[in-house]
Amino acid sequence: MDIFNAILILLAGCGVFIAGMNMLSDGLEHSAGGGMKKLLGKISNNRFAGVGIGAAVTGIIQSSSATSVMVIGLVNAGVMTLTQATAIIMGANIGTTVTGILVSLKSLNISLYMTLLAFIGVMMTFFKKERIKQIGGILCGLGLIFVGLDLMSSAFGGSGLEQFFQEKVFSNIKFPLLLIFCGMAFTALIQSSSAATGLFIVMVGAGALELESALFLVLGSNIGTCITAVLAALGTGVNAKRAALIHLTFNVIGTILFTIFLWIFTDPIIKLFDKILPGNPQMQLAWFHVIFNVTTTIILLPFVKQLVQFASIVIQEKKAEETPARHLKYVDERLLKAPSIAVMQVKKEIECMADTVRNNLEKSFEALRLQSDKYGAELYENEEMIDFTNNAVNKYLIRLSALVDTKDEKKIGAYFHVLNDLERIGDHAENFYEIGTQMKKQDLVFSETAISEIQEMQNKVLRMFEIAEEAFDNMKTDRLSELTALENEVDGMKRSLSANHVARLSEGTCKVELSAYFFSTVSGLERVADHLVNVGYSILNPTGSQSIAKQEGSL
Repeated sequence: MDIFNAILILLAGCGVFIAGMNMLSDGLEHSAGGGMKKLLGKISNNRFAGVGIGAAVTGIIQSSSATSVMVIGLVNAGVMTLTQATAIIMGANIGTTVTGILVSLKSLNISLYMTLLAFIGVMMTFFKKERIKQIGGILCGLGLIFVGLDLMSSAFGGSGLEQFFQEKVFSNIKFPLLLIFCGMAFTALIQSSSAATGLFIVMVGAGALELESALFLVLGSNIGTCITAVLAALGTGVNAKRAALIHLTFNVIGTILFTIFLWIFTDPIIKLFDKILPGNPQMQLAWFHVIFNVTTTIILLPFVKQLVQFASIVIQEKKAEETPARHLKYVDERLLKAPSIAVMQVKKEIECMADTVRNNLEKSFEALRLQSDKYGAELYENEEMIDFTNNAVNKYLIRLSALVDTKDEKKIGAYFHVLNDLERIGDHAENFYEIGTQMKKQDLVFSETAISEIQEMQNKVLRMFEIAEEAFDNMKTDRLSELTALENEVDGMKRSLSANHVARLSEGTCKVELSAYFFSTVSGLERVADHLVNVGYSILNPTGSQSIAKQEGSL
């Protein structure tokens, strides 16, 4: 086998390795999506907790770059502070070392058994049960990682490729800073420090790369992996850019410290590794990667505030730059890299939209009662925000629906319907306000009896809003029966109030010009009640149908 063919096999193996990593990452993320939500739900200002969360999430999704991009998305959405993000980024660097340890297991001659997992995993994906499919995806990804490693190793078997790298490549770039730059450039090119480290481990095991050179290449790869976060920060807010800078600064400082130490004590360090893990350079390199990230985190963890201050000085707020008038508060497209987290953030965005809708509904009731245009500007501004959120989140959900598992698909189906129901309630709130302004222009006023009846109906609708919002926010079904009972009362009130109005017309105690406004008001309130029932019952059934919901379990 000539060198050209060997390089092709090496590249093919690298491709299979990366594909296996992505499959393993997807399988773990879907399988442990609920766990990731719980982890991120426990985000606090405790640095140690942040490091633990970052390490755990990265261990799940097998990519520090993906974790960093997700963190940048959360910072950009205003969900996470820079201090919290810094600790999580530090933890992500520790979590990514799991891949290196996994790759180094190849030195234990277990590759044949591990590659069989690819076949077993593929067979499991044919099952109908979602959980078995997820496990199959994980096993298949794990197996493909070792298939890729075997392919890469075979490229060095008798092809002279190891001699080519030794004599033609690394013999000319033994200078530590040049090796660091090469590791940085290569990792930035493939945008995966795990894949780069995996390749370096294979090359060390094949004798194509000396451990001394590999140590500096790994240091460079830790800087190169930051390119993904830097690219993700483009076009984001100031704090998101600062988070990317902190990620880069953290790795640069760690690399500088370790480069100085390695440069001075290269021989003693190599001898120490040989003593601890004799004859196993793959394991030696993998554990060096672990030591680098753990030590850097221990050194810099006390200086989180200083890192944040440094980033704030370098990237300052621009006075001329104003936040767009309309933007989503919790949703960020970068979170699509972690679909289960994106689903959680969509729910928060819908909850925020519901608060705006309820505010408009309350203001419109008050405006109708007083026949005042006091709240007009606020109502119309909120209505535009409601429409914007509805359109933007719907588009986001369309993209997200292609990335989630079956359980989250049901949630997304429910979210589509809830968004529509909330948007329609917002439209009715605007109509109530306009009814009041039109009556004021025509100098028309409801009778005291009519006002009292409408207020009673409005109060029931607001109680329904409270119950529906509580059910959706907390995913609790204990008050849904109360929601249904109130809707029945509202339906009954529509009929009785309409009959009472007709009676007042017959008695001459009410003007006929008020009929259109009165009937529009009570009909609108009854429709709002219908939409609120849909919102409440969406936690049982995506369409909000009560009859179907009674037969199904909670989302």
